Amino acid sequence: MKELDILFEDNHLLAVNKKCGVLVQADKTGDPSLEEDVKEYIRVKYNKPGEAYLGVPHRIDRPTSGVVLFAKSNKALVRINVMLQEGNQINKVYWAIVDKRPPLEHETLTHYIYRDTNKNKSVAYSKASKYTKEGKLTYTLIGATKHYALLEIDLHTGRHHQIRAQLAKIGCHIKGDLKYGAARSNEDGGIHLHARSLEFIHPVTKENIKITARPPIDPLWMEFLGLFKQN
Repeated sequence: MKELDILFEDNHLLAVNKKCGVLVQADKTGDPSLEEDVKEYIRVKYNKPGEAYLGVPHRIDRPTSGVVLFAKSNKALVRINVMLQEGNQINKVYWAIVDKRPPLEHETLTHYIYRDTNKNKSVAYSKASKYTKEGKLTYTLIGATKHYALLEIDLHTGRHHQIRAQLAKIGCHIKGDLKYGAARSNEDGGIHLHARSLEFIHPVTKENIKITARPPIDPLWMEFLGLFKQN
């Protein structure tokens, strides 16, 4: 059984800090997925005789790290899906390390996202068309070094590759993200985009839940975390 970084678990929900490069759900590549690893974790921990139930209401991109939320009961899955569809009941915060400072230190970006399924890529446009969906986020500059800037992003909509496409549109490329204009890839194949936290009212217990994930251990993330400690 693979070791997992469990951030939260109760009878209804389970959250994991996903590593870069790991699929949330299996796809045509046939590569191992986090979903399979979590099912095995539940089966072993609770001595389940068959395959454990696990709902996947929430996903992040393969090269991205951070919080992924799973449902351990159908009741939780149905309710979390409704909360995600309504768009304002789960607060999603990301951290992104980009190759330059953005034009403003704090700004709300609204673009119109076109998803190219053939290329598995999205493009952010300034004007809407019948082929686009509105994408909205708010970023705040929270740190900077000589070569990079760290942005905290409140995600207001959940479009395909939205953060990657919108930041590229304003000339800020996420470190390692060749698909969206970065100069070079990262050695591990991941990108410096991290799902930092989820905050929501628990769909069953009605408690306020905030789940926070530490970024990967690499020199650049550690440099920014060191700047926070100094300040």
